[in-house]
Amino acid sequence: QVQVVESGGDSVQPGGSLTLSCTVSGLSFRNYVMGWYRQAPGKQRELVAQILESGMTNYAESVKVRFAIMTNNPENTIYLQMNSLKPEDTAVYYCNFQGFWGQGTQVTVSS
Repeated sequence: QVQVVESGGDSVQPGGSLTLSCTVSGLSFRNYVMGWYRQAPGKQRELVAQILESGMTNYAESVKVRFAIMTNNPENTIYLQMNSLKPEDTAVYYCNFQGFWGQGTQVTVSS
């Protein structure tokens, strides 16, 4: 059974930091493509960051420099380190691993 589970969402003030985690079970951690997406109220879901098994990464322009995606293969976990958070980063953040979606985790950036 495939499970993709996100965690780490919270409410923070502008300029703050958060680290989101995505733990995957039931799938091989080989030849993967994995992405963090987000969806704000009234907006379409958008790609935030993507990582391949090769280590190649891709970021949305709006989060470059501020966010970093990384993996911990022994633990089948992918992280999204988010720094210098802005109110416009407020959204539900979803993990997608090989086409499987998690349930999402809420990130709210507000003073």
